[in-house]
Amino acid sequence: MSLIFHHVFFSYNGATPLFEDITAHFATGWTGIVGPNGAGKSTLLHLALGLLEPVQGSIKRSGDVVFCPQRTDDAPELLPELLAAADGDAYALRGRLQIGDDWAARWSSLSHGERKRAQIAVALWQRPGILLVDEPTNHIDIEAHALLVNALATFRGVGLLVSHDRALLDGLCRQCLFLDPPGAVMRPGGYTEAAAQERQEEESARDRQQILEQEVKRLTGESKRRRAKAGRADRRRSKRNLARGDSDGRAKINLVRVSGKDGQDGRLARQLDGRIAQVQDSLADITVKKRYPASFWLEGSTSPRRRLISLPACEVGLDGTRRLEVPGFSMLRDERVAITGANGLGKSTFLRHVLRSLNLEQDRLLYLPQEIDLNETREIMAAMHRLSSEQLGNVMTVVSALGSRPERLLRNLDASPGELRKVLLALGVIRRPHLIIMDEPTNHLDLPAIECLENALAQCPCGLLLVSHDMGFLSRVAVTRWHLEQNGETVAMRRDDAFRGSGGNG
Repeated sequence: MSLIFHHVFFSYNGATPLFEDITAHFATGWTGIVGPNGAGKSTLLHLALGLLEPVQGSIKRSGDVVFCPQRTDDAPELLPELLAAADGDAYALRGRLQIGDDWAARWSSLSHGERKRAQIAVALWQRPGILLVDEPTNHIDIEAHALLVNALATFRGVGLLVSHDRALLDGLCRQCLFLDPPGAVMRPGGYTEAAAQERQEEESARDRQQILEQEVKRLTGESKRRRAKAGRADRRRSKRNLARGDSDGRAKINLVRVSGKDGQDGRLARQLDGRIAQVQDSLADITVKKRYPASFWLEGSTSPRRRLISLPACEVGLDGTRRLEVPGFSMLRDERVAITGANGLGKSTFLRHVLRSLNLEQDRLLYLPQEIDLNETREIMAAMHRLSSEQLGNVMTVVSALGSRPERLLRNLDASPGELRKVLLALGVIRRPHLIIMDEPTNHLDLPAIECLENALAQCPCGLLLVSHDMGFLSRVAVTRWHLEQNGETVAMRRDDAFRGSGGNG
């Protein structure tokens, strides 16, 4: 079993190449595919699957290929067969991933985390030679995360894993392919080890760039000095201003011309010009990633009202039998609140209850749901393209600060899920929101993008209400936590006074 990319070139519809001359060997075991949102991680999986074909180069596959996409809108075609199967693998997978017998019949009522577990179970049950997995831990709670890692660790074929989950990449991957269009670099180890090597390479590149820039400056100064000296020598060699009878002066000039002493400075200046050109060529070969500041919040993003949310205690129905007990819940204008709990307990239901109860101007609210379908994605991107030049510039400033390349987003309407979340945040920022509500904000974002989002939200002047399973992210962004726990047919929502988040405006 193997998968080999050999000098692969690819672009969409003749546009700027996304990949140029990529050669990579994916052997047995897991390879992490990492890079900024929009760098082509999902595209690389589609090439490996055969859904896309390279413009140049070849892709050789040995073994059946199964693909697990990011989205979980539709139930896997073989899910009913898995649920009905009596073989040992099916029993083991259903138990290991805690798959319910009725999940195929009630797919629409499953949480996205439950859907993802079912999707992975079906893929593993097919025992493919090559398994391509795109963001498997999106929507997964802490308990389900352990189940998923253990299940994926049993795979013995060639695995390509696109993920923003550092622990998953470190635990499963023997190597990581870092995408930075149009190129790619394979580095050994999990994400932490490979990323440390990448940072070291970047630091060496910056040091090398600085040394070469200083060398160009030094050589340019020396060249100017030599040219000035050569100019003075030219004037000294000239007989134009000598008196007709000044034989001694003419003899001295003739001696200088014969010895070539004054011409040496001109020759050295020309040699220095050649050396400067060589150093500039070396400088042009160095690529250093551009870093953007996250200070993009606009004035007026703090509500004049002291309290943004004030809800009385109530019960909210979940799936017909269970109910969510909501205590009195309030939120101040600059408060940062995290909502946590296992999959299926009603976190998203609570957010919808808040949205229905809000007394807030629509333009002052920014809501990011867990998932957005493709048609809505295109509508959002089309609306972005209709903005004024000033508004579009502000949006692209936010997108750049969150680690994506504006030029790619401006070329097409099919943004990746991670890019779309950045665009939605940017569209909200230019409206100067008073409240941001995010359901699983780190879903679909790569690790550098998550760090950018953390930095941005740390400076956010408005209120934040966040649902997430990423406790590391929440601890750095939120200050207050409410946790959901099930007790029989009731889900209780309680404030966690032990939570010590560090989020804030500095």
